[in-house]
Amino acid sequence: MNRELQEELYQKYPEIFKQKDLSPQETAMCWGLSCGDGWFNLIDELCGNIQNRLENVNRNKPQEEHLICQAVQVKEKFGGLCFYIYGGDDYISGAIDLAESMSYYTCSQCGNKATNSKKDRGWIYTLCSSCKK
Repeated sequence: MNRELQEELYQKYPEIFKQKDLSPQETAMCWGLSCGDGWFNLIDELCGNIQNRLENVNRNKPQEEHLICQAVQVKEKFGGLCFYIYGGDDYISGAIDLAESMSYYTCSQCGNKATNSKKDRGWIYTLCSSCKK
């Protein structure tokens, strides 16, 4: 994902992307969001859902009992989004599963509806008809 879009997500969801400045020995988030720009809206919606869940669950709890959720790696693998976390709960896991499933129907380059996957030198990409050409 291009740096501007990545930074927008980091600014909007600082608690979720708290690990972005850690070393490679501590997290894979140091490599950034390793996917296409077309999944920006998908990741933005997912993070918004996660953030809302954290706010609702943590509203009346003391700090030491707060539910946390931090991204440890966000990447494209076999043509789909992989969003790995530390923490979370069943609701957050379900939201991640939904976003990952939707990525197979969303062009990773432009965000339009994907109609095909493309295999190129062993890599699989989820692309719309226009981006496939």
